[in-house]
Amino acid sequence: MTAAPQVSSIVSARYATALIDLAEAAKKIDTVESDLNNLESMIKSSDDLKLMIRSPLVNRKQQEKAISALAQKAKFHELTANFLGVLINNRRLYALETILKAARKELSHRRGEISAQVQTATALSAKQISGLQGVISKAVGSDVFLEAKVDPDILGGMIVTVGSRMIDDSVRRKLERLRSAMSKQANQNVVTKIEEVG
Repeated sequence: MTAAPQVSSIVSARYATALIDLAEAAKKIDTVESDLNNLESMIKSSDDLKLMIRSPLVNRKQQEKAISALAQKAKFHELTANFLGVLINNRRLYALETILKAARKELSHRRGEISAQVQTATALSAKQISGLQGVISKAVGSDVFLEAKVDPDILGGMIVTVGSRMIDDSVRRKLERLRSAMSKQANQNVVTKIEEVG
């Protein structure tokens, strides 16, 4: 698959904010948010849709036809459908996934939610994310917007970051602590033996 060009987070945020502003003005924020959540789920579950969105080899006409059919089938609101049309016309459809993430962050910010991030070695299910979101919300005493990321390097467990606080319960961190403790113990044994010789 040919890689899609990169889009800056600033550009993604501008598109996301523009859509949310329009949805708020039309009093359709919940409807548009639901559309965006459904669209994100569709992208995650369809390799064909990912290819159509990301590949620069798919031309504008093909994108228009596919996205129009998808929007009609999913019964997207006119605002959502028109927004997707603007992305296609501006040749920015490849940035859709980044824009959807930016939209989720912006909606969360407008609701006054606290942002949190969880890193795990493998992807969490929607149920696991929802459960973890509930636990963190209860712990901090506020609604939380949770962003889940996959980082195979942590080996297992999870790293949770809420604001400036980080709880590192990853297998990698546990191994580092164990390695450090064993190293200190080995050094202590050397010192003890030297003292015994002296």
